[in-house]
Amino acid sequence: MILFKELFGTFAGQLSLAVILFIIGMAIFFVRMFLKKIAAGE
Repeated sequence: MILFKELFGTFAGQLSLAVILFIIGMAIFFVRMFLKKIAAGE
């Protein structure tokens, strides 16, 4: 757990975490938009 704490204590660790959260957010956004498109198309 010490290694995990050190990883996210550094700037690079926080930056990678922010990128991962951004990708997840974009994925959720596109899935919701895709589902709305299907619902509107039917």
